[in-house]
Amino acid sequence: MTEPSQAVFLSYASQDAEAAARICDALRAAGMKVFFDQRELRGGEAWDQRIRREIHACELFVPLISANTASRREGYFRLEWDLADQRTHRLARNRAFVVPVCLDATPDRGADVPESFQRVQWTRLPDGHTTPEFVRRIEQLLSGKEVPTTVPSDRGRRSWVRPAWLAVAIAVAVLAAYCLIERPWIARPPPSAAFAPPAGSIAVLPFVNMSGDQSQEYFSDGVSEDLIVILSQFPGLKVIGHSSSFQFRDSKQDSRNIGAKLGVAHLLEGSVRRSGDMVRVIAQLINTADGSAQWSERYDRPYKELFALQDEITRAVAMALRTKLMPGEHAVAQSDKPPSGSLEAYNALLQGRFYFSRITEADMRKAIEYYTQATELDPSYALAWSWVSRAWSNMSADFLEGAPAQSAYAKARTAADRALTLSPDLAFAHLARADVLQFADFDWRAAEAEYRQALALAPNDAPAQFGLGQLLATLGDANQAIELTRQALATEPLRANVYNWLGNYYLGINRLDEAERAIRRAIELQPAAQSFHVQLAIIEIKRGHAQLALAAAQQEPPGTWNDVALALAQQIGPDRSAADAALRTLIDKNGSLAPYQIAQVYALRGDAKETFAWLDRAWSLRDSGIQYLLLDPFILRYRDDPRLAAFCRKVGLPTPLEVTGRT
Repeated sequence: MTEPSQAVFLSYASQDAEAAARICDALRAAGMKVFFDQRELRGGEAWDQRIRREIHACELFVPLISANTASRREGYFRLEWDLADQRTHRLARNRAFVVPVCLDATPDRGADVPESFQRVQWTRLPDGHTTPEFVRRIEQLLSGKEVPTTVPSDRGRRSWVRPAWLAVAIAVAVLAAYCLIERPWIARPPPSAAFAPPAGSIAVLPFVNMSGDQSQEYFSDGVSEDLIVILSQFPGLKVIGHSSSFQFRDSKQDSRNIGAKLGVAHLLEGSVRRSGDMVRVIAQLINTADGSAQWSERYDRPYKELFALQDEITRAVAMALRTKLMPGEHAVAQSDKPPSGSLEAYNALLQGRFYFSRITEADMRKAIEYYTQATELDPSYALAWSWVSRAWSNMSADFLEGAPAQSAYAKARTAADRALTLSPDLAFAHLARADVLQFADFDWRAAEAEYRQALALAPNDAPAQFGLGQLLATLGDANQAIELTRQALATEPLRANVYNWLGNYYLGINRLDEAERAIRRAIELQPAAQSFHVQLAIIEIKRGHAQLALAAAQQEPPGTWNDVALALAQQIGPDRSAADAALRTLIDKNGSLAPYQIAQVYALRGDAKETFAWLDRAWSLRDSGIQYLLLDPFILRYRDDPRLAAFCRKVGLPTPLEVTGRT
């Protein structure tokens, strides 16, 4: 090849630059030429022509696929992919060209990539950590000593001439691959009828921030979220929660597709521009069946009239939908405004919610800072105190351990108590207290009472439905947990974690096919999430499929849950030394983080003594895994063991025999 063309072209999303650099360094260290752009130069005719020349002349095109590329609806890498795909149509079928590399657990089936990328086998290099085997394979492909490995599925068609016996062998292999992947013995739901959501259903999409200042996005998000809260209080109206509706931020999909995915007949969308002391809100109500606007309006108001403006928009939406959704008159519901009417306190609450949704430790601390500021500006602001409690609970559960975690829970408890003192009828305050009782105090019955009170005050609240479902599952009632979780999914249909827990509940009552469908839906929604593939591994362990269990475990992203998945999966394989080594790795790396999961592994091994020793350790460290005990297929191998009954009584749970007798 002549310069400037390179032998290997690396194509990647900007978020994956570090992983791409690792792969580039490994290939260059082996003496290969690699085109790897690190200049972030995008656009311009000269650059565009350079890219086209490189892709036209390179020997191998290596697209780096990940959750980042899946989430990017636009990006220069997609143009590169299309150019590479076009070139494949001019190449011989046995010519190696596209070599897809996946950087995480993103599934190849159904991935948003060109069809030619799915005709060849993907290589998985988590975070770009390049193996010697991959480097050797690239060397062999460049030398012409290896042909591309095609995928035996209906995604690609091949027209090779082979002896009859080999054709039969290939057909058997394809059938086997189909059975392993598609599992035709699993009952599939019938094809859905034409999209016909209930008339009384609506989703509020995130209003566009038109302020010209990215830092003001919290404000436009806050207006959208507050409209969700207000509309949710109208009887008979199904309102999608913000976690699901906000996934369509900046979406290019049409209203019908969005409506079908969210299961609603109407969308409320618009924009917010805040400039100085003025606020402009443009809102329109869309019919998802045909994309028509049923109502639209522009509002220009002083910022100090924001609460009145929210009520005005909500009243207008209600009037537009009244004949279909809410027959009769209804008073305008109350928003999240503080009792004092302080716009400064409300603004602080909006900023807190913005950071809370980003789920990192730094953002959670920022959220706590803003929520606390809201309570300082208005000490009677019960909703702000509730958010302070939820944020401290999340901080403890997700980012802290030991004494700092207990200190965070203490702050959460104090804030929840303050919220309930100020507003005993605030559903969100009862939800905040329920979380502390369940996850900090392990006071199951008191937590159940608080979740039920939250639902009595807000019957359609998805977090309260989900929380009560978790609590009832802890007490051994998987069927009620399934019902409540399905209710939560009705208004939060795109929450991956909710599907994962639904799969857990099905797994706990041995409905494995339904468990697998729920967990695969969770993975589809959030491919790189932690712990989802652990559940797939457990399902295959229950089925007795050692190789499939190990394959699922290997898809779990690196970290504690990967160690858990591998330790479990290896226990039913033939290699006992590998099983022992995986358990030892789990203990050495995560003994204080995952004592309950270590007890699971010992239960799977049939070692009762170590199982109960690690259960005791899990209780002493208040490992939240204990809440899964009465659904755990491995721990419940000892359902008749007096030691398990004694342990359940010690932690305040019913015994397995009591649960069996109750059902």
